[in-house]
Amino acid sequence: MYRRVTGQAFTRREYMGGVPALRINTFNMGMTNADFPITINLKVKETCQIRHTAMEAARIACNRVMSKTPGNNYHIKFRTYPHHVLRENKLATGAGADRVSSGMRHSFGKNVGTAARVHAGQTILTIRIPVSNFNSAKTALWKASLKLPTPCFIEVEKGAELIK
Repeated sequence: MYRRVTGQAFTRREYMGGVPALRINTFNMGMTNADFPITINLKVKETCQIRHTAMEAARIACNRVMSKTPGNNYHIKFRTYPHHVLRENKLATGAGADRVSSGMRHSFGKNVGTAARVHAGQTILTIRIPVSNFNSAKTALWKASLKLPTPCFIEVEKGAELIK
């Protein structure tokens, strides 16, 4: 329902009341200041909007796989932020709904969540790891991509020559 990017971004929170809080707990996880030789990115194939709940589900899935690796040596970073506020015109259903609801009249909608607008080829998640954790990092990014509303691909940004 919120996947397509249509219209102007709705981001000025100071003018709108009642924007729901972000579900994303943290954007940086693991060993944030360690130096890792390999950097792997999760990139999107299509332009879309990713809801903050989907981003949190991807973060949990990725962190669950990486926390089970020996040594716990990794750094996960989200590269997008859900700025766009989503609105929904809730319609009444059931008996007597036609007397209560105004239909499409004044259909601007109430704030229901936030989303990140991403474009084709944009990086969503980055994992920095040692060489020994390469396979588990690929698995973690693949499982995170299943939680997102668009097809994704994995790209090794740095350290491809270290992988055999």
